[in-house]
Amino acid sequence: MNARTLLCVLAVALMGAGKSRLPLEEIRLPPGFAIEVYADGVGNARQMALSPKGILYVGSRGEGKVYAVTKDRKVHVIASGLTLPSGLAWRDGALYVAAVSRVLRYDGIDGRIQDPPKPVVIADDFPTERHHGWKFIAFGPDGWLYVPVGAPCNICNEEKTRPIFATITRMKPDGSGREIFASGVRNTVGFDWHPQTRELWFTENGRDMLGNDRPPDELDHAPKKGLHFGFPYCHGKDIKDPELGSRPCSDFTPPARELDPHVAAIGMRFYTGSMFPAEYRNAILFAEHGSWNRDTPIGYRVMRVRLEGNKAVSYEPLAQGWLGKDGKAWGRPADVLVMPDGAVLVSDDEAGVIYRITYRKP
Repeated sequence: MNARTLLCVLAVALMGAGKSRLPLEEIRLPPGFAIEVYADGVGNARQMALSPKGILYVGSRGEGKVYAVTKDRKVHVIASGLTLPSGLAWRDGALYVAAVSRVLRYDGIDGRIQDPPKPVVIADDFPTERHHGWKFIAFGPDGWLYVPVGAPCNICNEEKTRPIFATITRMKPDGSGREIFASGVRNTVGFDWHPQTRELWFTENGRDMLGNDRPPDELDHAPKKGLHFGFPYCHGKDIKDPELGSRPCSDFTPPARELDPHVAAIGMRFYTGSMFPAEYRNAILFAEHGSWNRDTPIGYRVMRVRLEGNKAVSYEPLAQGWLGKDGKAWGRPADVLVMPDGAVLVSDDEAGVIYRITYRKP
């Protein structure tokens, strides 16, 4: 065996070892659920999108790459050198990628994994600020592409001078007709539409520097255009901002559910599969990326919220254990995606892997 062959063998062995290096036995799930590594080597994995042909596309933040995971679970890089290309969406044979100020479209990408096409620029006039500049994007049931624009700060008021900040915008697939759908949204990195009502629900990250236990992250409900969710004046249901709280909280739409503080609730989907037990149908699943500056870290888990009508009646873990008892995390869930067979994929931007959660009746 020559040196070149030896290096190739070692590289393959290391890639295989990557899937076993993670302590998956530490992940706690309800009875009947199981977790495995679906794909490894997906650096800084963030939002996921699935094509009808079963190719999984994964955005990243710090890596500046977009990945394709084929059915054989091989990982391919289809784009690199982009600015925080965290958000992805699929429509009509094309992959849409949000990279801070730009939204790009890769036409026919399923058939060109080895030779990706040059992207079409759909929009290039979103703000260039990187603070909360990475995005989660999705096509709504109205056929429009929803693109949030996070506040360029921890706490600031840009409503009069730059009203596009702290909003959820939407535009037609070709980039035209952009408008603000919801405002007063500090930073949402996860949203989906209820399968029955077709109304928008989203997670929102609360501001920092008000202590360990304030304010809460939020689960919000936007059944129509034009609602204001309080930022920067109010947080949670009734916490007036000590710096910018010049308006009463009663002026704004309150959260549907207050979540734990500083858990960084992000990637979110409704569970529409049939594999999980019946009580999971149409429940909200979302990733809690985990606190970054709380004295005692919390989050680092996948959560479930059950709805009764428009009321969020529960808030409980589906999967937890990425945060060790020593307060150190070996993984950070970033997004969830329901697969056609009803399994749920979870991206992890710390470990650089995609997990697969399944259920079999115990």
